[in-house]
Amino acid sequence: MSDAAAIGTDAYAIPLDQLNPARPELFQADAHWPFFERLRREAPVHYTAESEFGPYWSVTKYKDIMAVDTNHAVFSSLSTLGGISIRDQNADFPLPMFIAMDPPRHDAQRLAVSPIVAPANLAHLEGLIRQRAAAILDALPRGEAFDFVDRVSIELTTQMLATLFDFPFADRRKLTRWSDVATAAPGSGIVDSEEQRQAELRECLACFMGLWNDRLAKPGGNDLIAMLQASPATRDMPPQEFLGNIILLIVGGNDTTRNSLTGGLYAFSKFPGEWEKLKANPALLDSAVPEIVRWQTPIAHMRRTALADAELGGQHIRKGERVVMWYVSGNRDEEMIDRPMELVIDRKRPRQHLAFGFGIHRCVGNRLAEMQLRIVWEEILRRKLEFEVLEEPTRVLSTFIKGYGTLKVKIAA
Repeated sequence: MSDAAAIGTDAYAIPLDQLNPARPELFQADAHWPFFERLRREAPVHYTAESEFGPYWSVTKYKDIMAVDTNHAVFSSLSTLGGISIRDQNADFPLPMFIAMDPPRHDAQRLAVSPIVAPANLAHLEGLIRQRAAAILDALPRGEAFDFVDRVSIELTTQMLATLFDFPFADRRKLTRWSDVATAAPGSGIVDSEEQRQAELRECLACFMGLWNDRLAKPGGNDLIAMLQASPATRDMPPQEFLGNIILLIVGGNDTTRNSLTGGLYAFSKFPGEWEKLKANPALLDSAVPEIVRWQTPIAHMRRTALADAELGGQHIRKGERVVMWYVSGNRDEEMIDRPMELVIDRKRPRQHLAFGFGIHRCVGNRLAEMQLRIVWEEILRRKLEFEVLEEPTRVLSTFIKGYGTLKVKIAA
């Protein structure tokens, strides 16, 4: 029996009121699917009384998730109430960030960085992304094994992040490390303790404070730091809030694209007929890219905290309770998506997915992420590259980031 099967056998066996899908080892083993399948069928809004994160509600159906995600007046993202992850923010090391704020503060801070993904700036970045994608693909070995995550997914997204921040290019892998550390739990294999996590994030803060001071001495830039300095909503942030927003932008610019790139390649290996379909008609990339994002769902969940008593799916949620929107389940909702477990690159409504969120917190960089994915696959198709997945990927030990540690592949010589 596989690890995934062994962990997943209790999905239908244990009493419903004891079901706890928020177990990181389920996600690492890709064994979470039967848990959410059962919840969608038997208890779409489900209460778990005991978990390593404390008690929480699971929201697993597409329409119920939409109802929570678009009602910020009742379901709050505030970091002081716990933030956006099922794991409460550490009260001794708070990281306020605009995704973990409610209006009007959220709106003003989000607006500060929005110009980075304005249509004119995306058009400016497209040529650079294509040049880099081409260089990365051309440098890959032929006929021998390599790690796609490291050589392609991380490398492309880290180069892009360095450009968006005007970060020292030679040090760009620090951004990947800080992204991993920010979302890791102690004992995850990334950090050993909360003390180590905080120490590394303080190094991130010190580095970016240096860049902040450099920009003050040389104003007029068009990078994310310069944009934060230009806005009255963000120019006077205290250090922890500055760090929180930097971490948000790093993780947002890294994890969605990085894990969707890897997930796309892995998905095509599982559904080779879709790869043949794309090679025969590259115009299908317009729908294939959002379908890859849906199939992967790189952010497994977002959390809210109830500001008042509320009814949802026939359940009574009390003020102060933790409410977890499982995007990874909503994107497999059989009532909303036909053949949801499959990659289908010519879906009629491929953007009908939850991977970028909805409402005021919808991912600000979704178009940039999709553009990077489209360009990489265009360049792969142009080179007629055939990737062979040599073994199952390793996955991240996390209930938040649905991602990959490694994916060993080979390109036909």
